[in-house]
Amino acid sequence: MIGETVAAIARVRVAGPGAELLPDDGLYDIVIADGRIADIAPSGALRLPRAVLDADGAFLVPGLWDHHVHVTQWALTAERVALGDTGSAAEAAGCMAHAPVLGDGRRIGVGIRDALWPDAPRLDVLDAATGGIPAYLVNADLHSVWLNSAAQAKEGFAAVDGMLREEPAFEVCRRLNTVSPADADARVAAMAAAAAARGVVGLVDLDLLWNEESWQRRAHAGFDALRIEFGIYPEHLDRAIAEGLRTGERLRGSASDLVRVGPLKVITDGSLGTRTAACSHPYPHDPDDRGVLAVPPVELARLMTAAAGAGIACAVHAIGDEAGRHALDAFATSGAWGTIEHAQLLSRTDMPRFARLGVGASVQPEHALDDRDLTDTIWAGQTATPYPLRSLADAGANLLLGSDAPVAPLDPWAAIAAAVFRSRDDRAPWHPEETVPFSVALAASTRGGSLHPSAIAVGAPADLALCATDPRIAGDRELRGMEVRATLLAGRVTHDA
Repeated sequence: MIGETVAAIARVRVAGPGAELLPDDGLYDIVIADGRIADIAPSGALRLPRAVLDADGAFLVPGLWDHHVHVTQWALTAERVALGDTGSAAEAAGCMAHAPVLGDGRRIGVGIRDALWPDAPRLDVLDAATGGIPAYLVNADLHSVWLNSAAQAKEGFAAVDGMLREEPAFEVCRRLNTVSPADADARVAAMAAAAAARGVVGLVDLDLLWNEESWQRRAHAGFDALRIEFGIYPEHLDRAIAEGLRTGERLRGSASDLVRVGPLKVITDGSLGTRTAACSHPYPHDPDDRGVLAVPPVELARLMTAAAGAGIACAVHAIGDEAGRHALDAFATSGAWGTIEHAQLLSRTDMPRFARLGVGASVQPEHALDDRDLTDTIWAGQTATPYPLRSLADAGANLLLGSDAPVAPLDPWAAIAAAVFRSRDDRAPWHPEETVPFSVALAASTRGGSLHPSAIAVGAPADLALCATDPRIAGDRELRGMEVRATLLAGRVTHDA
C-alpha cells in the first residue's frame, strides 16, 4: 500500500491533539480529500469512498517531526563502526583496529564519549592499533574527532593527542560526509523510510552543507518520503540572501511543496561532552575554563539581524547557560525569530524570556539520559538548571523535540519517552521534577510544537501516524517500542506495517 493515497481511515481511535474536540473515545471514520482531513464522524455514520485504510481500532496521532537532524551524517552511520559502548580510549582504539576500510580508504567510528573514559586519548595508542590506515573516531556530540597520525596527515591537521575540537572537528566531519551523491542519496532514502516507519512525516535538516543543492537533487530524483526544512549556515548566509531564499518558501525548481527553506543555524558554543559549552561557572578541571563562546555576541546579533531582514528564521545552538543568555539577548536586539537549539543549561531568570521573545526551545530529551552522569560530574558546580523541560514548558516556552541524529537515534518515540519518564534503565528518573506530561511531549513532537501542535481536525493536513496501542497510557518501554502500523503524508501512505 506504500505510495497509495487513501480517501478515508475507518474505525480509528483518536489519541492526539484533536481528541478533546470529539464527544467520546469511540471509533471514528476520517475522510481525506486533497491531502487534508475533510470530515470526522462516528464509524458507520458516513458513506466512505473506496480507498479506505481500515484501522481496526488502532490509535491515531498527528504525524511526528524531528526538529533537529544532520541528515547525511545520520544516514552514513549505517556504514560506520558504533563505539558508544567503549569504556576507555584503549578499548575504542582496539575496536578501530578491526574496523572495515571504507571505499574512500578511511576507517570511521562514531559515538565515543571520551569524557567518561578513565584514560585520556593518546596518539601513540591509536596509532599502534590502527597503523597507517587513516582512522577517525567521532565524538557522540559531533564536537570533537580523534584522528590517528595517518588521518592527521591526510586532512592537514596536527594535534599532540590526535583530538580535534570544535571548528577543526566540524571541518573534518564535513569531509567525512562528502561522499558521492549517489551513495549519499541512497542512504538518505533508506533513512527516510526508517523514519516513516516510526511515524515521522517531517524533519529539520541541519547538515553542515549548502543544503539547497542536496535537496534539489533529491527532489528531482523523486524524494517524497518526508517533509523537509533545510538549514543555512553563516558561511552561506550572504549567498542565501543574494539568491532570495526565505524561510518557509518551497524549494526552488521543485514542483512539490515537501521541501522548504528552513532557518539560519549558528553554533555559538561547544558541547558538554567535549567540555566546551559556554557556562557561567568554570569546569572542575580548570578554574579559568568556562567553555568556548564560538561567536561573539556582537557578531551573533549582526548575523541574526541580517537573516531576519531577509526573511530567514534563526536556529541558535546554545548549550551552556552563558551561551543561552547571549542567544536570547541577540533575539531581543535583532528582531529575529526562531529557536534556541539544545538549551541544555539555563538560568532560572532566562527561562521566561523564551515566551516573552517568542523563541522556541528545540530540545533533545534523550541527551538528558545520555548525559546524566556527565552532568552530575562535569556540571556539578553549575548553578543553572540542566535539561529543564518542565521548567521551560511551565514558563510558557514552545517546546520542539528532536534527536540531533546521529547524536541520538532518529526516533520520536524515544524522545517522547525520555521527556515523560526521564529514565530508560533501572535507575530512578533523573531530575523527575523536569518530566512533562505525555500530551505535552506528543504535541512537541509535531510540526508546530507544544503550544501550536498539529491536530486531528477538519481542515488539518492529513499527516498522520497509526499506532497499534494507546500511547497515552503507555509506559517507558511501551513508548520506545511503539508499533507504528501506518504513516500518511497528505493522505499518501509512506509506511505500511
